[in-house]
Order: sequence, then C-alpha cells, then structure tokens
Amino acid sequence: MEKKPSPGVLAILDAVKTQWYHFTAVVIAGMGFFNDAYDLFCISLVTKLLGRIYYTDPNSPKPGSLPPNVSTAVNGVALYSTLVGQLFFGWLGDKLGRKKFYGMTLAIMVFFSIASGLSFGRNPAGVIAILCFFCFWLGFGIGGDYPLSTTIMSEYAKKKTCGTFIAAVFTMQGFGIMCGRIVALIISSAFDHTLNVPPYPANIAASLPPQADYV
Repeated sequence: MEKKPSPGVLAILDAVKTQWYHFTAVVIAGMGFFNDAYDLFCISLVTKLLGRIYYTDPNSPKPGSLPPNVSTAVNGVALYSTLVGQLFFGWLGDKLGRKKFYGMTLAIMVFFSIASGLSFGRNPAGVIAILCFFCFWLGFGIGGDYPLSTTIMSEYAKKKTCGTFIAAVFTMQGFGIMCGRIVALIISSAFDHTLNVPPYPANIAASLPPQADYV
C-alpha cells in the first residue's frame, strides 16, 4: 500500500485557522514599522528646533535656521543608511536566518534612537556631526527592520490573509508618523506653558532659554 505524501509546512499553515499567534506576529512586526516611521520621520520636526537653538544670530531680526548643507545632511543621512541596512540585513537574513537578526535590528534602533536624543558637543558643528553619526546607525537598523519584518509576517500568514496581515503591518508606519507629530506638539506645548517664553522679536535672548536644548 502506497503511503500518502505528508503535507508540506506551507500547506499546514494554510490549513490552520486564524489564531492568536497570527495577531501577535502582526503586532510584533507592526511595532517595528511603527518605530521605524517614528524615528525616521520625526527628524524633520527637529531640524527647525536645531536651527533655532544652534544657529541663531542675536543681531538678526529672524530666528536661526540650519544652513542648507547641514539641513540636507541631518535629514538625509538616515535615509541613505536605511538603503544600506535593507541590503545588508536582507542578504544576511537569507544567509543566516531572519529571526536571528530581527532582534539585532530592534536593539540597534532602540540604542541609537536614544543616543540621537543625547547628542552633545562643544559647538554647533560638533553637535550636528555627532547627531548625523547616530542617525546613520539608526537608519541602518531601520533599514534592516523593513525586509525582516515583512518577510517574517508573510511566513506566518496564510494565503488568504497574507495581504491583509502585511497591509496591517505597513499601516503601523502611518501611525508612527502621526504619533511623532502628536508627541512633538505635546512637548512643545508643555515647554511653552511651563517656561512662558516670549516671542523672538520681543526678546531675542529670553526666547532661547537653556532648557530649550533638552526639548
């Protein structure tokens, strides 16, 4: 009597009903995309503040702003390194296993996102240089999260729900961008109400208190 061939792993996954671990995978992979968007796109909100703090001329009637080359470097360095991270971790995940390096990309993101907020220096050029250094490695980790998150999610999903689950993961990117804007508004509003800083034209020196460096 001939033995029936055993079903493959993919066939077994397709036969399984949608269970709690499917949603757990969506949340885990989605949180990666949420953090990616939050870290990657909130820098555009920070550049205006950086120009105001580090590039304001007391003799100028207008608040300071980042020079074009500095603004391009701050906004673009993480995007460039994201491409490098995608290629590197995508290749490494195929060679040595995606789950093994997924945690590594998350650790890189967490560490360098905190480090970016703690950038220091004796002068504006030093602060910007250190910030760009940390942002480069932050983007490198973010780039690694993109291919690993989507691939892991697609491997856990069934054929019928694969598109829905992957779309849910990518949706978290929009929530990350929105959350970054909301947090920026809350912190700015709290800072304004706490210190009651006067407008720049009214009092240039008082409009830039030392506490602004911690926002």
